[in-house]
Amino acid sequence: MAGGRCGPLLTTLLAASVVALAATEGPEQAVLPAEQSRVQPMTASNWTLVMEGEWMLKFYAPWCPSCQQTDSEWETFAKNGETLQISVGKVDVIQEPGLSGRFFVTTLPAFFHAKDGIFRRYRGPGIFEDLQNYILEKKWQSVEPLTGWKSPASLTMSGMAGLFSISGKIWHLHNYFTVTLGIPAWCSYVFFVIATLLFGLLMGLILVIISECFYVPLPRNLSEHSEQNQKSEEAHRAEQLQDAEEEKDDSNEEENKDSLVDDEEEKEDLGDEDEAEEEEEEDNLPGGMDEEKSEVSDQGPLREGSVTQEEVEPDEAEEDVTEQPHSPDTEVAEDALRQRKSQNASKGP
Repeated sequence: MAGGRCGPLLTTLLAASVVALAATEGPEQAVLPAEQSRVQPMTASNWTLVMEGEWMLKFYAPWCPSCQQTDSEWETFAKNGETLQISVGKVDVIQEPGLSGRFFVTTLPAFFHAKDGIFRRYRGPGIFEDLQNYILEKKWQSVEPLTGWKSPASLTMSGMAGLFSISGKIWHLHNYFTVTLGIPAWCSYVFFVIATLLFGLLMGLILVIISECFYVPLPRNLSEHSEQNQKSEEAHRAEQLQDAEEEKDDSNEEENKDSLVDDEEEKEDLGDEDEAEEEEEEDNLPGGMDEEKSEVSDQGPLREGSVTQEEVEPDEAEEDVTEQPHSPDTEVAEDALRQRKSQNASKGP
C-alpha cells in the first residue's frame, strides 16, 4: 500500500521539476534574438528611400520558381551590404503592383541598381559573387541609365504605376468574386464591362460640368457685333473677288482691242502698199502708150500719090483700129493688177 501511494507522488514531483526547469530555461531562450533578414521590403509608401544612396532592388513573386532559387543568394548579398556600403531591398509584385508598373517590370526576377536617384537595370545572374563584383568593380557605370520618361521618378512612370495599381485591384476583386464567392467567371466579366461603361459615362458628365463651370459666355451685344464683323468681312472679300474678276475682264478686253487695232493697222499698211504698187503700174502704162505713139509717128507720112486709108477705106480703118491687138506689156500689167486686186479681196475682212 505504501509503495502504491509513493508512485503517484514521485510522478507528480518529476512533472513539477520538469515544469520548473522549462520555466527557468524559457526566459534564457527568449532573450536570444532570432536571426533577422537584412533585406528591406519596399512598398509604395517607402520606395522613395532608394532615391538617396546606393541600392539594389529585387522584384519577385511568391509563386515564381526562379525567384525562390535566388532568395538565399539575395539574403547573403544583403548580409554583406554593410561591407559593400549598399542597401538591399525587395518588392513583391503581387502586393505592390504599382511599384512594378513604376519600374515597368515585365519579367521575374528583375534586379535594379540605384545610385543617387539614377536607376539602371541589372541583367546578370542573381548570384552573390556576380552581385558583389558588380558593386565592387563598379560595372554599373557601363550600363545605360534609365533617364527621361523611362525613369521611375518621371511623370509617365507615375501614371504607369497608377494603371498597374488599378489593374492589381481589379485582379484581386475578380479573384474575390470567383474564388471566395464562387461566382462564374463570365458573370465577373459582365460586371466589369457594365462598370466600365458606367464609369465612362460618369467621367463624361464630370467633364461637361467642368466645361460649363469654366466657360464664360459672351454678351449678346458682343456676339451680334462679332456676327456683323464676320458678315462685313465676307462682303468685303466678295467685293474684292468681284473687283479682281472685273480687272481680269478689262485686261482681256484691252488685249483684244489692241490685237484688233494691230490687225487693222497691218491691213491698212498692206492696202497702202497695194495702192502704191497700183499707182506705179498706172504710171508705167502711159509711158508705154507714149512709146507706141512715138513709134507710129516715127514711121512718117505715107508716100506721095497714095491715098490715105481714111479717105479710101474708112470702114477698113475702123476695123483695123478695133482689131488692133494690145501690146504684150499692157497685157502683163493688166494681169498683175488683177492678181493684186484678188489678193487684197481675199485678205480683206
